[in-house]
Amino acid sequence: MNARASILRRLHATPIENPPALPNVAAWYGSHGRQEDQKARTERLRAALQAVKTEIHDVTPANWVAVLLQIAAAKGLRHVLIGQATAHGDELAACAPDSLQIIRYEQPIETWQDQLFDEVDASLTLARGAVAETGSLILWPTPAEPRLMSLVPSLHFVLLDAATIHADFYSAMRDEGWVSCMPTNALLICGPSKTADIQQTLAYGAHGPRELVVLLRQTQEGVV
Repeated sequence: MNARASILRRLHATPIENPPALPNVAAWYGSHGRQEDQKARTERLRAALQAVKTEIHDVTPANWVAVLLQIAAAKGLRHVLIGQATAHGDELAACAPDSLQIIRYEQPIETWQDQLFDEVDASLTLARGAVAETGSLILWPTPAEPRLMSLVPSLHFVLLDAATIHADFYSAMRDEGWVSCMPTNALLICGPSKTADIQQTLAYGAHGPRELVVLLRQTQEGVV
């Protein structure tokens, strides 16, 4: 009997013990989770994001495009990349001035990667939600809004609806039914891209956007 066969024989002969019971995660969060309203969750998220140099603007469904355009003008942006056939992207494209070029992500990256990496100033994507506990934005890339949109441009605009801010990661997974509809690539973004060298010098934009601008969209009554 060779070594491989001997090892497999011993493995097969080993009795299989009953696996330990899975922890009751729902019960734990039921007794330990924060009980707070949307305003409290929003303020926790705001504080966490601003602590890592994220720019946050309170907006409404009526004025978010105007606010984005004001920011773009103040920062001297020349291009904004939007997804293919998205409602928020179409809304921005309909209002953009001639001085701001709107580029749609509507062709394979192989055909325009030089333009994307060298010319596009900023991008706009929609957040699926956010986690107040960790200060994280939840992005689910799709064919309409691919992962590169949140990775390559120097400035990343994220449109976030305040009603989708969850207290913690467990609440986000539970309330949105992640168990049945996980994407290929789920993203948790906690601020602009940053890294530090051996001298502990923090640098922004090394592996992604240097600036993260969150447009926190609320109803008129819910604006903080």
